[in-house]
Amino acid sequence: MVVSLLLIFQSSYSQDLHFSQWFNSPLTTNPANTGFIPDADYRLGANYRNQWSSIMSVPYKTMSIWGDAQILRDRIESGWVGVGGVILRDVAGSGKLTSTKIYGSVAYHQMVGEAHLLSAGFNVGWANKRISTADLKFPDQFDGKFFDNTLPTSVVIDNPNVNYFDVQAGLNYAYFPTENLYINGGISAHHLNRPRESFFSVDDAGIDNHVSPRYTAFANASIKMNDMVIINPMAYFTTQAKASELVGGANIQYNLSGDGETLLTGGLYYRPGDAIIPMVGFEWKNIRLSFTYDATTSSLKQFNNSRGAYEFALARHGMYSEYNGNRRQSFCPSFRN
Repeated sequence: MVVSLLLIFQSSYSQDLHFSQWFNSPLTTNPANTGFIPDADYRLGANYRNQWSSIMSVPYKTMSIWGDAQILRDRIESGWVGVGGVILRDVAGSGKLTSTKIYGSVAYHQMVGEAHLLSAGFNVGWANKRISTADLKFPDQFDGKFFDNTLPTSVVIDNPNVNYFDVQAGLNYAYFPTENLYINGGISAHHLNRPRESFFSVDDAGIDNHVSPRYTAFANASIKMNDMVIINPMAYFTTQAKASELVGGANIQYNLSGDGETLLTGGLYYRPGDAIIPMVGFEWKNIRLSFTYDATTSSLKQFNNSRGAYEFALARHGMYSEYNGNRRQSFCPSFRN
């Protein structure tokens, strides 16, 4: 479609790849989350998001795989190091704008007293963006009635494959006064080096083709009501250039098996001006599957019938056997004794 290229270029500099389940994509939310695993020693995860399939012949698809772990916990007094990595891939629109990003993360976590934890982390990585012009249509290919991409065009994309180096950093704080209450919050800054991202070798006058820094903040809590119910309220905010996003809501974990081995999760989130996001999840023996659906509430609902996006998150966490019974770190409320 004629606006495809415009939309692709606009989204490429104004907004990063993102998931509605930001809480299930910890390393992309904040590098200080690397190794920040209150109820485990390591974890592995995968995410998949499909957006706008009801109104676009080629929907936007975002996917990732990631993992992190705690190390040196037996060598550092009341602290440890987290290491991890994430691979992101996104394919957007008829131009097949493809983004591939690979990051490695490191964070340091230090207990302060018995009820506080401070964390700082960063990640560095490589990013690639490429585009196919075969299915794109340009203004000078309009024949008076239709756009014909078999006609010649004066638009020349001389660099359809770009690569750059990227840097992020973040801070976290956690407070856990009792075994039934856990509060956590963090801030982070992405694209600190402002890498250049353009499919053209020469920039037009007045256009800044460097990736704008993105800033994020989040807060969440875990509140154990009784041996059957834990409530998790949370909120997330991010801003980049002139784009911003706010998501808030909560989920409830229900102890199906009584011993904490099998959990059922239900939740509801809201992105003001854009979508209501119901969530359902199931956990069995440290493997958790979560599903969310973005029901559009903006004016776009007239065209997509409120069918915005669906998203899956799969995660597994576990313990090192040699450390069992010797954990010196914060604890989240849990159903397990």
